[in-house]
Amino acid sequence: MLNGFIKSLRTPFSRFREDLFFKRIDLTKVPKHVAIIMDGNGRWAAKRGLPRLAGHRAGAEAIRRTIRAAADVGVKYLTLYAFSVENWKRPRDEVRGLMNLFEETLRKELQELHEKGIKINVIGHLEELSKSTQRCFREAMELTANNKEMILNIALNYGGRVEIADAAREIARAVRDGKMALESIKPETLADYLYTSGSPDPELLIRTSGELRVSNFLLWQIAYTELWVTAALWPDFEKADFYQAIYEFQQRKRRFGGLEAD
Repeated sequence: MLNGFIKSLRTPFSRFREDLFFKRIDLTKVPKHVAIIMDGNGRWAAKRGLPRLAGHRAGAEAIRRTIRAAADVGVKYLTLYAFSVENWKRPRDEVRGLMNLFEETLRKELQELHEKGIKINVIGHLEELSKSTQRCFREAMELTANNKEMILNIALNYGGRVEIADAAREIARAVRDGKMALESIKPETLADYLYTSGSPDPELLIRTSGELRVSNFLLWQIAYTELWVTAALWPDFEKADFYQAIYEFQQRKRRFGGLEAD
């Protein structure tokens, strides 16, 4: 009863915050690429005495809200950290439940995402997942391949160090085969071989749950990314939080190692 009462009070306040921060955003200066470490599903469930999978299911609702919020302000690239290579260490039942939830959520939301012009892209080793999960995501990528309103990158079975190692391996193979001169390799060369090739680096990285680490996520791409951390657990992350992150990003002065102009 108490939780329901608190929720009923929070809803009008959440709408107030949404309006407050949305109206403050300069829609001409929205970051083109936003990445998010979605953390805290397990802790959210534990606080309520629920199984961890209930937290992941609540987290799926937060994903829906966040995609809509990003579309509302004109973000062109949204990258979500869904499942890391380290997450295979979790209990087998939890991993299996997560994969089923990925498939269930994607099938449920795919048509709406497609109608909104959102292109789905998976970054990570998709081929190591179950045939069913692979098929679900490949079908989604094929259906949305020509959409241009937003690119939704889903980092699935992803690790930043693995990504860099994969890129280095491809470059070494190109040098070995005489397709690339060793002396021609520059930082931009490696970027072209990353999973995110063709996308701009994230300008803003959001992390929920208050943890102050990047957790092996987009290690190369976030060299100059602005970080925004909230104590909110991922299932509690609302559109207002996303708008606040965009607004506060716009208040920062980005110098990229240089000096601010007079």
